[in-house]
Amino acid sequence: MSGEELPDWRSDVLRHLAAGRTLLAAILFGLAGLVAPAKADSVTPFPEPLREADFHDYDPRLAKIGQLLFYDPVLSGNRNISCGTCHHHDLASGDGLPLGVGEGGMGLGLKRTTGEGADRIEKRVPRNASALFNLGAREIRVLFHDGRLSIDDIFGNGFNSPAEEYLPEGLKGILAAQALFPLTSETEMAGNPEENKVAGAAYDRIDYVWPLLVERVRGIDTYVEQFREADPDLRGPGDLTITHIANALGDFVNSEWRSMDSAFDRYLAGDNAALDPAALAGMELFYGKAQCASCHAGKLMSDQEFHALALPHFGPGRTRRFDPYVRDVGRMAESDRLEDAYSFRTPMLRNVALTGPWGHNGAYATLEGIVRHHLDPVTALDGWTPELVKLPPDERFARVDFISFDDKRERERLRARVDIEPVTLSDREVSDLIAFLEALTGEAKGRLGRPAAVPSGLPVD
Repeated sequence: MSGEELPDWRSDVLRHLAAGRTLLAAILFGLAGLVAPAKADSVTPFPEPLREADFHDYDPRLAKIGQLLFYDPVLSGNRNISCGTCHHHDLASGDGLPLGVGEGGMGLGLKRTTGEGADRIEKRVPRNASALFNLGAREIRVLFHDGRLSIDDIFGNGFNSPAEEYLPEGLKGILAAQALFPLTSETEMAGNPEENKVAGAAYDRIDYVWPLLVERVRGIDTYVEQFREADPDLRGPGDLTITHIANALGDFVNSEWRSMDSAFDRYLAGDNAALDPAALAGMELFYGKAQCASCHAGKLMSDQEFHALALPHFGPGRTRRFDPYVRDVGRMAESDRLEDAYSFRTPMLRNVALTGPWGHNGAYATLEGIVRHHLDPVTALDGWTPELVKLPPDERFARVDFISFDDKRERERLRARVDIEPVTLSDREVSDLIAFLEALTGEAKGRLGRPAAVPSGLPVD
């Protein structure tokens, strides 16, 4: 296809597919493959529109408490970082960095530094801070880049998680469970064991962290009163538990970042004029020739599975206890299955144009960069250079940031574990595909937003 806009007949076909007028439209779309390079059997059907009914219910009172806790540094070991520092409203629920700068860092987004003096960070956060859009959807059963948290009753508490049998009971869902783990991470929120009791407790046993944080929240009257209003069975501070805190954080994230009002969403709902010609052409590529929808499928544009794309290694990695290499083997670190080596969870794509850098480690600073990597992972890996990633500078890390990338044997292992076949697109087609990805940007950027102040009185990032 080389014209400036789609022919009228093909636009009609696409609109019929989006509206769900199935059999005849599908046949016509298959016939369109005689003109376009896409094969008929490679066409993925459009998803149904994403709706409020696709999300878990939430308690507005709990969500309001969760908003305050989300931005309150009281939940960090040294009281100097909050969930919102790395998942900020102004940064599309992320932090704008390739690898996060957690406890000990200073500033926000691209201005965040690794800190000063004795308080500066010990190492970078190993992975990119994921965006939080649509995490409250009912179909989500696994979280984190490596899937280390999933809905599974293997430990008798409803979840397979790093806390194993020590996860508290009464959690409302997977988002409540997820909220507990950054609080225990030395690089994210807990800090160094030499600095505070919270970090020290994490080294003893993961669930020893949470009672220490609960004691802090119990000592803040505003939180206690708000929790009592949300739960009449909670009679006083002594009844407040980490489960209450986790459920509040989970309800906040569930309700805060719901995105289903993009141009593509309007198109799926029947607005035939919602997408411009470039985005329409990109949509045809996404669901056809480019084969994006083979992984980015369904209402959430993710199969919730794990795939190896040979993204270049850098940073501290997430090595296993017995692993001699500074690297990130992805899903295999959790499953211990060789076939999962270097595989990472397929991200959802609403607002993807806002949530860079892209990749599980933020290896690409541009949307075009990550798109072209997907089209030919091995060639892109061979052409990638450290100059393409912008890490907050720190002379202590300069010699080790790219140790794994410089390891030729490790690069060969990456090359050998690629799950997707190369796809050839013209520059025009790549541009159209990016136009479609940009058409996934919604208007809603948060229901409650960032609070101006929090009950602890600590500064709000």
